[in-house]
Amino acid sequence: MARIEDYAIIGDLHTAALIGTDGSIDWLCLPHFDSPACFAALLDSPKAGRWLLAPAAGGSCTTRRYRPGTLILETEWESADGRVRVTDFMPPRDEVVDIVRIVEGLSGAVRMHGELALRFDYGQVVPWVRRERRGISAVAGPDAAYLDTPAPLRGENLHTVSDFTVHAGERVPFVLTWTPSHLPRPRSVNPEKALQGTEEFWTEWSGRSQAAGPYKDAVQRSLITLKALTYAPTGGIVAAATTSLPEQIGGPRNWDYRYCWLRDATLTLQSLLGAGYTEEAAAWREWLLRAVAGDPAKLQIMYGISGRRRLPETELTWLAGYEGSLPVRTGNAAAGQLQLDVWGEVLDGLSLTRNALLTAEDDSWDLQIALMEHLEGAWDQPDNGLWEMRGPRRHFTHSKVMAWVAADRMVKGVRDSGLPGPADRWAALAETIHAEVMTRGFNTELNTFVQSYDSTDLDASLLLIPRVGFLPPDDHRVIGTIEAIQRDLTQDGFVMRYRTQDSDDGLPGGEGVFLACSFWLVNALQGAGRRDEAVALFERLLSLRNDVGLLSEEWDPAANRQLGNTPQAFSHFALITSAMQLHQGRPNLSDTPIVASQRV
Repeated sequence: MARIEDYAIIGDLHTAALIGTDGSIDWLCLPHFDSPACFAALLDSPKAGRWLLAPAAGGSCTTRRYRPGTLILETEWESADGRVRVTDFMPPRDEVVDIVRIVEGLSGAVRMHGELALRFDYGQVVPWVRRERRGISAVAGPDAAYLDTPAPLRGENLHTVSDFTVHAGERVPFVLTWTPSHLPRPRSVNPEKALQGTEEFWTEWSGRSQAAGPYKDAVQRSLITLKALTYAPTGGIVAAATTSLPEQIGGPRNWDYRYCWLRDATLTLQSLLGAGYTEEAAAWREWLLRAVAGDPAKLQIMYGISGRRRLPETELTWLAGYEGSLPVRTGNAAAGQLQLDVWGEVLDGLSLTRNALLTAEDDSWDLQIALMEHLEGAWDQPDNGLWEMRGPRRHFTHSKVMAWVAADRMVKGVRDSGLPGPADRWAALAETIHAEVMTRGFNTELNTFVQSYDSTDLDASLLLIPRVGFLPPDDHRVIGTIEAIQRDLTQDGFVMRYRTQDSDDGLPGGEGVFLACSFWLVNALQGAGRRDEAVALFERLLSLRNDVGLLSEEWDPAANRQLGNTPQAFSHFALITSAMQLHQGRPNLSDTPIVASQRV
């Protein structure tokens, strides 16, 4: 099975496909991110569905890249008989899903081999396939798919197989289209026009970027990746395109990340606004407001891409899992956890957009007041924390810090923006929370903040204390925390979330180092005036990206491989904000200027 870093992503702003270096599409959910998978070989190869297109004699993949500024993937192969290029992309969505693959002969005459195994509902359902004049049609329950190509096709062992030769200068297209089965077959796609239109869409979008500095290319690739994880109809951004890719090979820490986390709100907005993408930031804000509308006591940590609340967790027992990592899950039971930090994240994010998007008035202020009033009576409760621990609830230091953030941002809304509200009461609450965190969340003997009140455990989330403005970045207690984390919570210089092996988080086993946390250390080092260390760590982190600039959730320093769901939005958010901070030379992200001038 391919390594996680062997995969590249293509997408149409509704869903996304993962393509391996072997030329196989091994993951695709239809018709959108959190639907059942059509191709799921990533979780149980090969019976769960895949689409291979590569030289028949094997050859070697010599080059793989995205066309500049786009999500169009080009893979070149070289064999004894010549060279060939496969161009993969998904046109921005109209009413159906299209995946286009164009085989182009570059030199000689290369024999190509293709295998298409359509398997709906995560490999459970084999469709009924019929031959047609230029391809096949396949139907199973609510799903219909059509493959259109001039290449010869034949059925073999419940696969559709194609063997053909491409000569220099020839272009052989394949177009796979999905549509609801009760609708007529959609119109045929002209692959060359679709390629031109897709390139124009992405280059226009990339051309609006205001990213700058020595890491501009890495930032832009991360921005394109975040755009690829966007569900265009609602503006929501999923945490990753996949489910159940393991945080430890063979272990049980396998989660479904095809949903939108409120915790990502501020990082999302900082990333998009910092690069000048005000439309996307405004769309995310609107998704956020719709999702959290309702009873503040029922605020969830995550929602579906449309804002739906019910995300029941189910185990897919017929799948063997990536490299035997079980269970394979869909849905996420963490949606029902109490995680107090999300109130702070939401109010911080809405404060950021109020200042950056130049809105004439804050039409969400009443909702923000309701959220704050609920938090006033709930902030002192134990919760499950930032890392969604499935063990006993605790008084997590980060959760309390984010409750302080919520009160602080609401005070600023009143005093700086002239909005109505009891600023003195909220300011007093902020002081109370601050004093409690300093007393119970800081261990004077160890000279560090700790994961939860009165404990001695470390947690990477403590690196966010200066980012949110709770303490100055050069405060001696922040410095002590940085040094403690570097000493006791790193592996090969990269940061772990916490020591999972020693934790009562409700799960056995460990995991890799968490890439976003390592970027947080970059920010903290920069803020503490240790720029050389920050730059060195940042550039080491850049080296962990795969050949097309993608990061998953975690990294295994021992095996030198990526772990967890991919591509991971949290990792790419953190890359962007770290690059911005290093370029602008700012001590922390709370005073990073936002490049935004569009009134929305």
